[in-house]
Amino acid sequence: MPFSSGGMVLPSALGGNGTPAFVSSCAVQFAHHSAPASANTTIRVGWKRRPRGPRAPDERAVVADRVPPLEAAIRGFADRGTEVVVNLVLGTIFDLLVEAYEFYNLHSWEVGFGIHYSKSRQNVNGMKCMQEIVCGCAGKPERENNSSMRSNCAAMLRLHRTDDGGRYVSENRASHNHEMLRTRAEKLHWPSHRHIDTYTRDLVKQLRQNNVNLGKVYTIIGSLFGRMENVPFTKRCLRTFYGKLSKEQADDDVRKTMDAFSELGSNDPEFSCVVEVDMESKIKTLLWTNGISKMQYHNFGDVITFDTTYKTNLYDMPFGLFVGVNNHFQSIIMGVLMMREETIESFKWVFTEFIRLMGGKPPKTILIDQARAMEVAIQQTMPDATHRWCKWHVLRKAKEHLGPHYTKSSDFRAALYKVVNEMLTVDEFEAAWAELLDKYKLHNNTFLIQIFEVRHKWAKPYFSRKFCAKQISTQRSESANHLSKGYIPPACPMNLFVKQYSKLQFDREAEGFQEKRTRLGGIVLRYNYPLEEHASQVYTRTMYVMFGQALYRSGRYDVEEVERGITYKVRHVEAEKREKWGRKMHVVSVHDGGARFTCECGLFEHMGMLCCHAIKQVLIHLGVRKIPSFHVLKRWTVDARDNLPLHLLHYQKDQGPPRLSSYRHTTLHLTALEFVQLGDSNVDAFDRAMDILIAGKAELTVLAPIKSGKSLVDQTQIRDSANPSQDVGSGSSHPDDMCSQMFISTECGLNSVSGEAGSSLSLSTLLPPDRKKQKGRPTTVRNKPGYEVKDARSRFCTVCREKGHKSTTCPRRGDLPKKPRKIPTCGNCGVAGHKKTSCFNPVLPFMKRPRDGPVE
Repeated sequence: MPFSSGGMVLPSALGGNGTPAFVSSCAVQFAHHSAPASANTTIRVGWKRRPRGPRAPDERAVVADRVPPLEAAIRGFADRGTEVVVNLVLGTIFDLLVEAYEFYNLHSWEVGFGIHYSKSRQNVNGMKCMQEIVCGCAGKPERENNSSMRSNCAAMLRLHRTDDGGRYVSENRASHNHEMLRTRAEKLHWPSHRHIDTYTRDLVKQLRQNNVNLGKVYTIIGSLFGRMENVPFTKRCLRTFYGKLSKEQADDDVRKTMDAFSELGSNDPEFSCVVEVDMESKIKTLLWTNGISKMQYHNFGDVITFDTTYKTNLYDMPFGLFVGVNNHFQSIIMGVLMMREETIESFKWVFTEFIRLMGGKPPKTILIDQARAMEVAIQQTMPDATHRWCKWHVLRKAKEHLGPHYTKSSDFRAALYKVVNEMLTVDEFEAAWAELLDKYKLHNNTFLIQIFEVRHKWAKPYFSRKFCAKQISTQRSESANHLSKGYIPPACPMNLFVKQYSKLQFDREAEGFQEKRTRLGGIVLRYNYPLEEHASQVYTRTMYVMFGQALYRSGRYDVEEVERGITYKVRHVEAEKREKWGRKMHVVSVHDGGARFTCECGLFEHMGMLCCHAIKQVLIHLGVRKIPSFHVLKRWTVDARDNLPLHLLHYQKDQGPPRLSSYRHTTLHLTALEFVQLGDSNVDAFDRAMDILIAGKAELTVLAPIKSGKSLVDQTQIRDSANPSQDVGSGSSHPDDMCSQMFISTECGLNSVSGEAGSSLSLSTLLPPDRKKQKGRPTTVRNKPGYEVKDARSRFCTVCREKGHKSTTCPRRGDLPKKPRKIPTCGNCGVAGHKKTSCFNPVLPFMKRPRDGPVE
């Protein structure tokens, strides 16, 4: 029986022999494959493809004299006499689907409900020809007893496509089966009414990248909108947007990081970066520096501090800084790194590559914490450098171990810091330490015993002949790490971390102020000595103040000549009032006819400035008018940066790099602000300003796609395609190529770019480290090494106040009677050794309890 419709046979559904078309087609296909067809047989294979026309435009052409529906609704409100300003009328035509959605959204805000897109249908050309926009309460909840807002509301707006690509209202259901929201605070919680515009999103991105918390961002936006009540979205919506930003920043992290390096390199020709990868091409270590840091290291890289105790990134990688001091005694950053492992091999790689980036010049002294792996790596990579422990790390647990002795009001704390901080000799330090233990009866304190045994690694007297630039702690590195948390949000990806690197140059503004203060500020002489005037001319203002303090202390000493022109004794005038362990006299030796002086205290060798003993002998006894040139250390002088190499000369006198891409942005921004201020004067100025902006935007839209440069990844792909045999990181490419400053190292060998199988390793194959997802919110607290972790709280006996036992087992309670432990017995028969549940004796009537039930 052929297919029919309404009792009539459809001819189009029949084949040539009266069979259904699809049956005939299948039979022909089978016959075609099974037996050869005759010459007169017409073979039909499959269905015919439905004809499709050209794709029509998705929007209606804009006509200048056409009145938009929103403008027509506002103009006709007075004559219409309805309560709703944005009124929906059947047949209203919109140019765009988005325009119709925004119109209905304004209507829903005015009435008191929310909307969202629903069903849609496409035509044969793949164009959306029907779209429904429904109420936010449409649909049925999945379960009956729940808190869902869905109430199967039938309110909706149906839009159909016009022939010219527009949208017209074909159906409008205005009745709702739920209450309408009245207040603005209630309406904002509809998803359709908490949209964040593009410019507000850009502002939030900038604030988020600078680690401004959510509450402050919402307050800033409220001030921009006039009042907090005028903000068109809720704080909850902003928190959701924060999450999307974090996910967006973390996606494709390696490529974004390489692009950030490329941008830094395009602005600074001396920028350098080294990447260490493992066998799986995952990043193990990132180390980078710039031209300013190289210049600072060339002048002030004799003493550096290094610390890796912060993990404020997405991959929980320790973040480290190489920090030193300039001629104004300010902290300067010389290098930044992120490392995945804190092992001996990792630190050896870091120190080796850092020295290579700095021109092969190792530091004279490096201050670290008590990490053993770091100490071994320094001994192997910088054998001639002096490494010492940070005093702060050594003494930070003093309060825990010394208890009431180590308080702000105690005399012990002041005495301890006097012994630790003063520039003493080894004999003075050991005598002062012994007197300190005797005075406060702390001979058996394990903490003091342990730190005294390793005194040669942290105590100042044992480094009196080693130049340390007056640094005794890594707190400069930790302070820089702490300040970086103001720029870098918790759990940030690598690319954001790199972008915020330039902001870690936090002392640049303070350094400029000190330069201006040194060169133009007046000098106040305390004693009007020629030696003091000469010091004010050669030293920076900060170092001149330190010299003045030494000059002031020299007034408490007298000079005694031992051997004319060779040896002198400097004696304190109040020797009887000084501590017993303190030296009353220091020997100062003169060399080369007064061109060089040495003192027993060793302050010059430690800091690079004459001590008060030598100043007294030079100033009073010999009458020298100028500081000997041997004792004027160039790193503390005004002209400390006048000896730069050729490739760093463009940084001389605080000049910036020759090419700054931010110049265009800054000029446009300042000009635009002035333009906005002028255009906001009156209505005519506003109209004219808008005409200029619209015309200028149309011209710039054509020019903007042509960029002025390529990213590092794009350059790498172009070079790899042009010369596949050349390895990335070999440093043999053209100097103008940014890849020449990018070095990749694998576990097979330093500065190697070959993988396990000898395949080429390029930037496109780099993978991010594995994420170590932890519970809770990412922390910004300093990461504590094992030797700093707080011990478990000690428990003391309440009877004898000693450790190791409780009051119930205290040996001093031997006179108290001890109750013997009661032997458990059966509840049925009273015999020990079993329980009632396993008793074999029957339950007797007189032993029956009410809950046991009747006795059978």
